[in-house]
Amino acid sequence: MSNPKIKFTIKNYGEITAELYPEKAPVTVENFLSLVNKGFFEGLIFHRVISGFMIQGGGFDESFNQKKAAAIKGEFIANGFMSNDLRHTRGVLSMARTNDPNSASSQFFIMHKDAPHLDAQYAGFGKVIEGIDVVDKIASVRTFSRGWYDDVPYDPVVIEKVEVIE
Repeated sequence: MSNPKIKFTIKNYGEITAELYPEKAPVTVENFLSLVNKGFFEGLIFHRVISGFMIQGGGFDESFNQKKAAAIKGEFIANGFMSNDLRHTRGVLSMARTNDPNSASSQFFIMHKDAPHLDAQYAGFGKVIEGIDVVDKIASVRTFSRGWYDDVPYDPVVIEKVEVIE
């Protein structure tokens, strides 16, 4: 059986296709697919963009209203989940979290460049297989500091749709 594939449609930027790895992070993939199937991500933005590092989304709409989902167990080595050896290389999808290792819910990030310091510390769960050029375009947008959040795009980068394609 092949790994699930999802497609992000990003307004004015294009499409990003990613393959998910349930063998590395089963609860994380199940949670993400559940949110995709509910349409959770539609209309949310990439609210944190750091060129040379990552783009983060899945938690806020264009007005910066927060949208939350239930937290899940962090499936990464430093949290005792030894089977997730996925490295944070360019194109990898991973779950954002607070300092609490079990606080990931809906916010995710896509690696723009390799970040080995995140390996074993965050739950990587997929990788971009088409559309890395779209990640590059998003990573190049102008950003500003919005109070408690840095690296916010001046012009919202909106997730129009995320769908399971395979």
